[in-house]
Amino acid sequence: MDTVSVVIIVVLVVLAAAAAAIAYRRRRSNQLEQRFGPEYQRTLAESGDRRAAERDLKQREKRRSSFDVQPLSGETAARYRAEWNTLQQRFVDEPGEAVAEADRLVVRVMRESGYPVDEFDRRAEDISVDHPEVAQYYREAHQVAVAQTKGETDTEQLRQAVTAYRRLVDVLLVEHDTTGEEGRSEPTETTETTPTETTRTETREQR
Repeated sequence: MDTVSVVIIVVLVVLAAAAAAIAYRRRRSNQLEQRFGPEYQRTLAESGDRRAAERDLKQREKRRSSFDVQPLSGETAARYRAEWNTLQQRFVDEPGEAVAEADRLVVRVMRESGYPVDEFDRRAEDISVDHPEVAQYYREAHQVAVAQTKGETDTEQLRQAVTAYRRLVDVLLVEHDTTGEEGRSEPTETTETTPTETTRTETREQR
């Protein structure tokens, strides 16, 4: 085999290896984007670097895999649902305290399920692995909960925060609310209502 042929073969091997590496990275990126959805885009926008963002998301998955997250019993899930309903009704008279209690309730649900809850940023990242569709809602709601302790929120912001917390509570309790012999989670149909709408409905019924 002459030198030219050897060079051509080496070049082809290098090109094939490069193409395979590109295809692998693209496939991995697509898998992460599908896995994390809006959280992928948020992390990418925040870091400004695709490799760094994907490394962050992979680290979250690795961290989450070390947790022993267990389903809540049906009785416990029902208790939390009852607490949430009471909290939502309380919003009309005490919106600030309702938001603060919603923040605490989420932490209690996560702790009892097996998530570490020491740092908020970590909690949001951990939730993003299991529930990427609501992680950003949790961040926004928590920001309002912190701001309301300083008197820096209005009623509309508090209402939006409670609605955001409800999204997270719903997915946590749907996942943990077990039914059937195999303990599989079955989502329940709920009507999207705001705290104010709930109170108005109760008022009409009383009349």
